[in-house]
Amino acid sequence: MASNESKPFYGPGGRGFYGAVTVSERGQIAIPAQARRDLGIRPGDKLLVLGDPQQGLALMSIEHLMRNLQGSSALLEQIQKHALGDTEETEPEE
Repeated sequence: MASNESKPFYGPGGRGFYGAVTVSERGQIAIPAQARRDLGIRPGDKLLVLGDPQQGLALMSIEHLMRNLQGSSALLEQIQKHALGDTEETEPEE
């Protein structure tokens, strides 16, 4: 049986290009099988759909997003403190 899938291209940091997909009449797309395998996407998994007017759409699992956001609130607090020149005292959140 001949495979319809093309081999993905892997760039820096393991980033992959898996080909192109077509949006159906109902607005649906199919995630290429190799992408699902490489990224551990299973039936029933929920993915976040993120959008940027200049960069387009991105799909991300909630677990990946949470991992990327860990520590962001503490970092934001430090940036705000620095930007305000330590003029305001902030109470640590519990």
